[in-house]
Amino acid sequence: MSDIQTTLRTRAAELLSSGEVVEVIGWTAGRFDNQTTPAFITKAEDAESLVFNEYCVNTTSKFSLMERGLGKVAVCVRGCDSRGINRMITDNQLKREEVHLIGIPCTGMKDRKTGEELLKCRECSYRNPVVYDELIGESVTEPELNRFDAVEKLEAMDQAERAAFFDSVYERCIRCYACREVCPVCTCKSCFVDQLAAGWQGKRSNVAENKFYGLTRVFHVGDRCVECGECQRACPMDLPLMLLNRKMIKDLDLLFEAGEAGLDAEGTNPLGTYDVNDVEEFM
Repeated sequence: MSDIQTTLRTRAAELLSSGEVVEVIGWTAGRFDNQTTPAFITKAEDAESLVFNEYCVNTTSKFSLMERGLGKVAVCVRGCDSRGINRMITDNQLKREEVHLIGIPCTGMKDRKTGEELLKCRECSYRNPVVYDELIGESVTEPELNRFDAVEKLEAMDQAERAAFFDSVYERCIRCYACREVCPVCTCKSCFVDQLAAGWQGKRSNVAENKFYGLTRVFHVGDRCVECGECQRACPMDLPLMLLNRKMIKDLDLLFEAGEAGLDAEGTNPLGTYDVNDVEEFM
């Protein structure tokens, strides 16, 4: 990874010096060796602070929305980050010409606490960026995975077991909304949970209201989820949020052949599109 880091610093400085971009979004070192934090570099001389190592756990795609309007921004993207960029373009949140994508192949990131590979990386089938303007480093081999393995175990439970499972999950939820804040496809300017005047969602933290928030969010992002796993990584209560997301993804693929979101910028949105030929077996 040191070669990638060196090249990244060089290219970031060149892009900023030439005026091709006004900012480079990547990662910089944290306080400890096993920490990094998102970096927003605007001066060529500061490019030396960029890092790329096995602890670059934060996805970068959503940060590009924060910087919109400044000018063209360079964004470091791996497989998960690039899928987020594609989906935001599909959702009209971002224009392709607003970003210069520095592609970086990824062999998986490590958990800062345990030193083991992150769950979201173990479940990732796209280790190489799916879109980029330039690629740093050699492409890596991508694993063949059954990303619905946990979903199939959930589906094998009977109704009582599933109810008990989800009760145990949502009684731990503290409604901090970290999942919403890091999600690259949670891009509403005003979230339904903040619409107190409309009474969509109460502020009590109990199982019923926590379920309402969780399931509503899953329906909102289900056909757009790029499976980056940031929601689950950021959750302070270690809730299995990707299990719900992937259950929705699996069902949508079965019903509408929705496929995997973010592989290109021409994605579909079956939950937000009416079609007279939609499957109606539930009626």
